Amino acid sequence: MSDTDQLVQIVNKQVANWTVLYMKLHNFHWYVKGQNFFALHEKFEELYNEADSHIDELAERILALEGNPIATLKDALEIASIGEAEGNEDANQMIHSLIDDFSILLTELKEGIKVANNMGDDSTGDMLITIHQGLEKHNWMLKAYLGK
Repeated sequence: MSDTDQLVQIVNKQVANWTVLYMKLHNFHWYVKGQNFFALHEKFEELYNEADSHIDELAERILALEGNPIATLKDALEIASIGEAEGNEDANQMIHSLIDDFSILLTELKEGIKVANNMGDDSTGDMLITIHQGLEKHNWMLKAYLGK
């Protein structure tokens, strides 16, 4: 497998993960309940809008690399590292789930950054670094929300 093919595969996994996360965040947005409803409802909307942006940017980068981004939910679910919402999470379980998902994405993004840097692909590397930085901040904030 060429370096470019490996990078496309890594970025496609990000497309899959963000696609699953996009739906999970909508689920959380629609079904969150409790005393923190207003804050979490708004935060989940912010995060799914961010996920939507990442999906598009990552897929377009794959096309620039002459690859084929996944474009079906079936394909996303098959290669994603994160799972769908269970559908019965309480607010704290939702936050814990996101922290876990973001941690997985952070690890996988580091791999992609390394491959991109080794190839001299600054464009892909920079894109992945930017996503990584945002996720680090989100995880810090979500952990602070839980008092950790």
